[in-house]
Amino acid sequence: MNFEAVRNIEGYPVERIVTTLPQCDQYLLRMRKNFAQKVCRHRDRIWACVVGVVVAAVYIVYAAWQWSQFTVKSWDLSIFAQLLDHYARLQPPIVNVKGDGYNLLGDHFHPLLALLAPVYAIAPHAFTLLVVQALCFAVAAAVVAHTVTRSLGTVAGGLLLGLAFGFSWGLQYAAEAQFHEIALAIPLLTCCLSALLKGRDGSAALWAAPLVFVKEDLGLTVALIGLLVAYRSRKPLGIWLCVWGISWFAIAIFLVLPFLNPEGSWAYASTASPLTLLADPGSLFHPSKGLTLTLILVISGGLVVRSPIALLLLPTLAWRFLSSNHGYWGPSWHYSAVLMPIVFLALVDALSRGPTHQWVWMRTYYRHGATLAVIVAAVMLPSLPLWSLLAPGAWNAPERARAAVAVLDAIPHGSTVETDIGLMSYLVDDHDVYWLGNANPAQECLLIDRIAGGTPPSWGDALEVAARLHPDTSYRIVTQQGGFELACRE
Repeated sequence: MNFEAVRNIEGYPVERIVTTLPQCDQYLLRMRKNFAQKVCRHRDRIWACVVGVVVAAVYIVYAAWQWSQFTVKSWDLSIFAQLLDHYARLQPPIVNVKGDGYNLLGDHFHPLLALLAPVYAIAPHAFTLLVVQALCFAVAAAVVAHTVTRSLGTVAGGLLLGLAFGFSWGLQYAAEAQFHEIALAIPLLTCCLSALLKGRDGSAALWAAPLVFVKEDLGLTVALIGLLVAYRSRKPLGIWLCVWGISWFAIAIFLVLPFLNPEGSWAYASTASPLTLLADPGSLFHPSKGLTLTLILVISGGLVVRSPIALLLLPTLAWRFLSSNHGYWGPSWHYSAVLMPIVFLALVDALSRGPTHQWVWMRTYYRHGATLAVIVAAVMLPSLPLWSLLAPGAWNAPERARAAVAVLDAIPHGSTVETDIGLMSYLVDDHDVYWLGNANPAQECLLIDRIAGGTPPSWGDALEVAARLHPDTSYRIVTQQGGFELACRE
């Protein structure tokens, strides 16, 4: 290098260049060292975020796949879309899918869903709710991963158990069933139990308190959380939380739900009564109940019973198993989702207690408990809903997709539609939708899916269904294709 040229042209001393270069190298080294230290210091959070991103991405992809396949599991997604549409417009939660002028707060007590109204106002689409649910599961998975890392001191354990939780059978079946109010309970309950394990009783109480506004039965779960806080801290905070949970459970069951329900009573009182067991005592030992309990034990390696946190399973299992509704008993649908945070954080609690156990073989088993839980979760994956994404031809357009799109396009924009569940979720964005199983006033259009919509085959075609439901109103066939039939008023 021609230093003299530098001096002459730039007017900058050569000696200063020579002495400055080592200083720059030292500064860069310090920066790298500080960055590395920060990464090491926060690596548990970084890997927890990685878990959350992976879980969110997979569930959003699964939701997109369901949507592309025109999969409608039930009327629930449409119900919650109508609910949030009214909340977003600052109106009472009237859901015509459930019944003409039906106030959904008379069905289940879930006022916390109003917090999603701004999100729905920005993206007023039923698919938005599936994304919201995926994000709720992802946040909970990240919290589990972070808690495992802090409690057990292993980043790998946090990463793997976080993923095992995120893709656990309870959450996968909930995703398959599409959006339900319990989506909000998953991160709240997970954060609550994480705080409880860290000895932060105040934080645990703050995370637990809103659960009473997610669904009425969770008031009992909150009450038990209060008892755990009281037992651990010996402070009145836990007792107050217990009173809070029981009070809101009673308010919801005996006041709010009967007052807002069209029948003037709690809609599920008849199926929730333990007295129904007297008519069929054998149902208490139904195989589907045994399967649910077995799966709870299997995914935790049986260690869930070693933690007092497992007591929080009792309220949800009690109302499900004592109900006369067979749909509550098994592991499918969304009913087991709220059990997953309890099971996995009870497992973490049990593993943290393990090394002090008096039996040598039990200490050995505890040391491998996390590995066992991860292996079980991996072995179960092929039998769970997310595995459908990997099936041959899974992403091919369904045979009736083109017909479904054509039928949806044939419905006049903004018209009221009475329909079965076949294409219901795809209608609620820009139509006022009614389920044809209710006693509804005659609507502008009537749409049925004669293959998978749930309309009884004996009811016949769309015109025959219209004549059965609204004999005083004349309809004409607009289009018939792929098993979908659309009729509109003349």
